[in-house]
Amino acid sequence: MASKSPFPQGAQVEHPRFGLGSVLASSEEYISIKFDEFGEKKFVSSIVFPNLKKSDRQPPAEKRSRSRKPKAAPAVAG
Repeated sequence: MASKSPFPQGAQVEHPRFGLGSVLASSEEYISIKFDEFGEKKFVSSIVFPNLKKSDRQPPAEKRSRSRKPKAAPAVAG
């Protein structure tokens, strides 16, 4: 019978090496976490669960990337 993950999607966690993060997906075999400072990491659940702690922090606001296009140089009439 499948056991429920102690860290469901959206849970806030803390890892001793990577710091604070948000659970993106979790199964019996793997867990994917997006860490604030290190980006997305995928772990084998049975290995990482003993190292994870639940965090009571609020999820960080998603940063919106602003793509900046260089301004086109004005056409020179000749």
